[in-house]
Amino acid sequence: MTATFFAPLRLAMIAMFALLATLPAAAQTPAASPAPAADPRLNLENVLFLDLSTGGRVSILLYPETAPAHVERMKTLARQGFYDGIIFHRVIDGFMAQTGDPKGDGTGGSDLPDLKAEFSSLPHLRGTLSAAREGSSVDSANSQFFITFMPRFDLDRKYTVFGRVFGGMNFVDAIARGVPAPNPDRIVQASIAADGKAAPDFASANIRANRPADPQPLPITAE
Repeated sequence: MTATFFAPLRLAMIAMFALLATLPAAAQTPAASPAPAADPRLNLENVLFLDLSTGGRVSILLYPETAPAHVERMKTLARQGFYDGIIFHRVIDGFMAQTGDPKGDGTGGSDLPDLKAEFSSLPHLRGTLSAAREGSSVDSANSQFFITFMPRFDLDRKYTVFGRVFGGMNFVDAIARGVPAPNPDRIVQASIAADGKAAPDFASANIRANRPADPQPLPITAE
């Protein structure tokens, strides 16, 4: 009697397993977890290229999450071609290389309004992109900026950090020193990565002609 009672149940279970075996594999696979949100800094809209007369392209990651106004200003001026041909007018060994002044003497800027400071906790490390300003006037940044050769933590929270070099720092290291140098280096082309502008042909352009020998490049070390 017991065997007779369990027989229908056993047959039902066998039928259920047989049915499951015929279902498509996807139906038996748990739903995939949603992909994590992409880091907004990886957007090519937030990558600046500086093609320098030292012979190569410098890649800079911009920081819109901490300095949105400064990043937007950089994008605007780069797309206007404002920086193309501008020299590095103030380059101090062991400190930084400053550019962005169409006058070439540190007193000029763009026609756009000055920017309010966007200070943050981001430190001035090797390769930091930071906004230059007029003396002690914290809200006077406009178009000028500098890239640090070495860490300078004394500048933290006093100047707006809005990016950092992640490629081609050797071309920054090779910028001629001086205030300004006798034959200053310059930005050949500034562009935003999303726009897909090709780097100039540095060899055919002969952009290093009539320049003195560069100083020994600083070693690139991990921070």
